[in-house]
Amino acid sequence: MKKYIIITIAFAILTACGGKQKEAEATDAVADETTVELTDAQLKNSEIKTGKIEQRSISSLLKVNGKIEVPPQNMVSVSVPMGGYLKSTKLLAGMHITKGEVIATMEDQQYIQLQQDYLVAKAHLSSTEKEFNRQKELNQSKASSDKVFENAQTEYISQKVLVKSLSEKLKLIGVNPDNLNENTISRSINIYSPIDGFVSQVKMNIGKYVMPTDVLFELVNPEDIHLQLTIFEKDLFKISIGQKIFAYNNTEPNKKYDCEIILIGKDVSAERTVQVQCHFEQYDKSLIPGMYMNAEVEVSTNNAFVIPNDGLVRFEGKQYVFTQTDNNKYQMQEVTTQNNENGFTQITFSDSTDMRNKLFVTKGAYTLLMKMKNQEEE
Repeated sequence: MKKYIIITIAFAILTACGGKQKEAEATDAVADETTVELTDAQLKNSEIKTGKIEQRSISSLLKVNGKIEVPPQNMVSVSVPMGGYLKSTKLLAGMHITKGEVIATMEDQQYIQLQQDYLVAKAHLSSTEKEFNRQKELNQSKASSDKVFENAQTEYISQKVLVKSLSEKLKLIGVNPDNLNENTISRSINIYSPIDGFVSQVKMNIGKYVMPTDVLFELVNPEDIHLQLTIFEKDLFKISIGQKIFAYNNTEPNKKYDCEIILIGKDVSAERTVQVQCHFEQYDKSLIPGMYMNAEVEVSTNNAFVIPNDGLVRFEGKQYVFTQTDNNKYQMQEVTTQNNENGFTQITFSDSTDMRNKLFVTKGAYTLLMKMKNQEEE
């Protein structure tokens, strides 16, 4: 019985030792698959260099999109305060206009009535003024009563108010009251462009009656166009006012427009985005309101571990670096790459590897990869 127990224990010990040996052999096999060793001659003839990787600031690109907008002060809706019939216009969408240019002619009998009322009121003002001055002199000499003087004064002031109000109404429809007399009364008025720019929309046709609330034309001054970008809430901390960006459209992706962030919205939408306003450094006539644009914002990442691009290899869809484990011996390790700038790439390991105390291959990584692949084939 004792012999049987001893034999059983011995068998268990041998089995355990065999298992450990197999695990060790498997580990060595994995290590061999990721390890490469060079002879002194091979190392001398190669361009392999090693060194410690450094921490530095590296820029990344935040890619966003948006569209070109025009500030409210650069968009004008043209209407006629008193309404009327559109007699003539030469405007077409896209046409260039200058400030003060006649863009339409309106016609209506109420324009005649307004001019008539003004001239009659102005003529009556002259007689009431004379009567007021006459009653003032008589009142001072006690030749007329105070009541008569007060009535003349009230009539005079009321007439002045009427003339002034009619004068402002004439100015509202573009008629200069100083140039108006019985020989210049007209049934039509001109509409003048209030800005330099372009015609965005023509909303009325000739002969149609226009209400005071109707819009005849939409005018745009595009010289102060803005780029309105949509930034996700999670990326807001990466941008700031005064930051430079580069914008481009899908038609000409190689043509970049320099812009600067001038405003950052304070309201987050339901889609968790914020509107950011950017100003173009230089106006380009090919950029028109409503055009969709792409933009790239340079964002800095501080204290990132970077390695020269020559120390990075791509193998079977993954990125790797080599670390020196012994003299002439190197081990390949998988890394995650992020930003790339000026010949350096930001890397991180999937585990918590301390990268500061390791020697990395900074040049000639592909030489080691080729050597390792040849080693596997042998």
